[in-house]
Amino acid sequence: MAGEDLVELKFRLADGTDIGPTKHTPDTTVATLKEKILAQWPKDKENCPKTIQDVKLINAGKILENNKTLAESTLPVGELPGGVITMHLVLRLPLSDKNNEKQQDDSPKKSSCSCTIL
Repeated sequence: MAGEDLVELKFRLADGTDIGPTKHTPDTTVATLKEKILAQWPKDKENCPKTIQDVKLINAGKILENNKTLAESTLPVGELPGGVITMHLVLRLPLSDKNNEKQQDDSPKKSSCSCTIL
């Protein structure tokens, strides 16, 4: 594996912080990338993904599929010699009980309001 065949990636989180940069071969799958992201996830973040299904990677406006390789999913390696490709990382966490509690908390606030026109 030649060093020039490696693709350097960093992953931008919603709050603007980054994971990486790290180097990967073009035949690395998106699922493998997501597993590495889970292992490197910052411990101080409030929302932490549990599985690779909770993580969506976006490159050039496209959501990357788990079964595709970097070569199939990203810009051609030769276009950015020595450059770092930034992919956006979006969490799709399953709905938690907090959302159910919030809906229950909102219901009493929907008390009837009466207006009188004089």
